[in-house]
Amino acid sequence: MSEYYYEYELGKAAKILCEELFKLKPGETFVITADTESDKRVVDATARAAFACDAKPMVIYTASPLGVGKAADPMLPLDALTAALLKADAWVEYNNKWLLYSTPYDIAMKENKKLRHLCLVGMNVDMMVRCIGRVDYPNLEKFMKLITEKTLSAKHVRITTPAGTDVEFNNEPGRKPIMELGYADTPGSHMMAGQIGWSPNFESINGTIVFDGSLVPPIVGILKDPVRLTIKKGEIVKIEGGKEAAEYEKWLKSFNHPQMLKLAHVCYGFNPGARLTGDILEDERVWGGTEWGIGNVGAILVPGGISGPSHSDGICLNSSVWLDGVQIMDKGQLLDPELKKLAKKLGM
Repeated sequence: MSEYYYEYELGKAAKILCEELFKLKPGETFVITADTESDKRVVDATARAAFACDAKPMVIYTASPLGVGKAADPMLPLDALTAALLKADAWVEYNNKWLLYSTPYDIAMKENKKLRHLCLVGMNVDMMVRCIGRVDYPNLEKFMKLITEKTLSAKHVRITTPAGTDVEFNNEPGRKPIMELGYADTPGSHMMAGQIGWSPNFESINGTIVFDGSLVPPIVGILKDPVRLTIKKGEIVKIEGGKEAAEYEKWLKSFNHPQMLKLAHVCYGFNPGARLTGDILEDERVWGGTEWGIGNVGAILVPGGISGPSHSDGICLNSSVWLDGVQIMDKGQLLDPELKKLAKKLGM
């Protein structure tokens, strides 16, 4: 692919990231982390855009770790990286092997109360242009707030897909959703726009979930064959499919921990530029998809969290959704008049 591929569009996307999403101010220290698997063009474009804001970009490359989160610790320059993050005003993470939940991340987020972090792991030029540079953020925010309000005000939810998903559950009153709008202009950790996640009443989750997009970990890339889960009271009781299903079952059971067979959250995907690519950051945001997390549950979703040794996310494409018996989405297309109108403004 030419080094000039999307060169102008990438510049605009980096400008949007720095000026609109981070709202960088003159003199702010802006740390950009990457590893040897990262897309250098994305890193350089972001540094240029930050410098144009009169911020002070600091690019940190590391060797690509063999694991993610704390599993990356042994290969990281822990003290130096932590020191840089403790003094930064803002931080965008382009590492392919993410630093999210690593020791430097944990320390920085706990002790640097001003730090604004945006996790864009595995970002490449194509994704940057489609999922950041071409997004109508004001209208996407209106859409996401409205569908979140409608969904969480419902008592009962049913989700189906053409691949065979047919699962029902009750919402748990008082549990707060995670609504990723893409902005990183307030202290804390943020994600790419276009995902809404929440934890329902776990024991009420029953039915079938069929992953037909991607499943990370342990599967790399797009699934070759669907992975079918039978769910009873929020727990996986059967896994069916081909070679990848067998690999997934082996991986889950290798932890010998009961939480690794339990559901953690459900999410909507609503980034108008997202495509199924095998990169979980983008796949979770494919328009009209739903995603299920399995294993560890973060405290942001459930007070106190639910500890588990790991976590995986699986994608269900072209979802249909019913809220208290009323269908609002059919195979990824909005039916609700208010949501349909906003979706049209987003080009969907």
